[in-house]
Amino acid sequence: MEYRHVLAFLAIADELHFGRAALRLHLTQPSLSQQLQRLECTLGVELVARTTHEVHLTRAGQAFEVEARELVRLVEQAGRPARKAAAGRSGTIRVGYNFPAAQHVLPSVMEKMQADRPDVAVVLEEKRTGPQLQALERGALDVALVYGRPATAKFRYRRLMRLSLVAVVRQRHKWAGRPGVPFAELAGQPCVLFERELCPAMYDAIVRAADEAGIGLDVVHEIDHPATTEILVTARSLVGFASISRAMLAGAVAGGARTVAVPLYDPVPAVDLYAVWRDDQDDRLRDSFLECLDAAGPFSSPPAHKSIRS
Repeated sequence: MEYRHVLAFLAIADELHFGRAALRLHLTQPSLSQQLQRLECTLGVELVARTTHEVHLTRAGQAFEVEARELVRLVEQAGRPARKAAAGRSGTIRVGYNFPAAQHVLPSVMEKMQADRPDVAVVLEEKRTGPQLQALERGALDVALVYGRPATAKFRYRRLMRLSLVAVVRQRHKWAGRPGVPFAELAGQPCVLFERELCPAMYDAIVRAADEAGIGLDVVHEIDHPATTEILVTARSLVGFASISRAMLAGAVAGGARTVAVPLYDPVPAVDLYAVWRDDQDDRLRDSFLECLDAAGPFSSPPAHKSIRS
């Protein structure tokens, strides 16, 4: 049974006139008659009786009309969510994010999504930059909120904001009471850095600042999680690095110890936060998230103008 044949039958049932029914469906009368005959052949019954003077439904036609109208209603009902999904107004979108995105971007974007796209479910996944981009490439994420502009032409991107990077030291460190430290003073200071593959942009920003300051960094640890920086820095007289966003909210670590964030300058190391997505497909749902992202901006981070105690 073809759906178009059902619609042809219902047009005849409404009009009880082949000419008017054919006109309504933009068909010729022979074509309409042929569709009715194919439907009757499929069902094995006569649905419509006609004479020179009138057209009427048979008993079988009257019974079939009830079910046919219910079928059309169900098809139309099923089509509404599909149309909303195609228009980017319903469905699920998977968004990766890092700490600054959670603090400065997502709250207003999620509020906008709830207001404008209440039927869109946003699944959020916190990951470092490297894992986010890997997930984006294999299709496990639709949008990534990451540090740094991606190097591959597979992705498109949009810059959202710039964040200063600060030094993180323990409370007994000689820098702990200072409002800021020239980057050159890192010469000879044992440092903790993130593994580059996890966050290339942040790693490169720190190394680039060292080059501009004319110094080399004494990197004694490369770690894979921000909490590890706080633990190592608290245990030893080391210098770690963090975004100003994370430094502002850094809390107690193991044993109740706390760290101090100290701004760096000459130069000020900084990293850009980007929204990134694949360039190989048209996705209205993803585009609806990006539209809300645009509407919620511009975004800004707190200035790193003085030491911040956690």
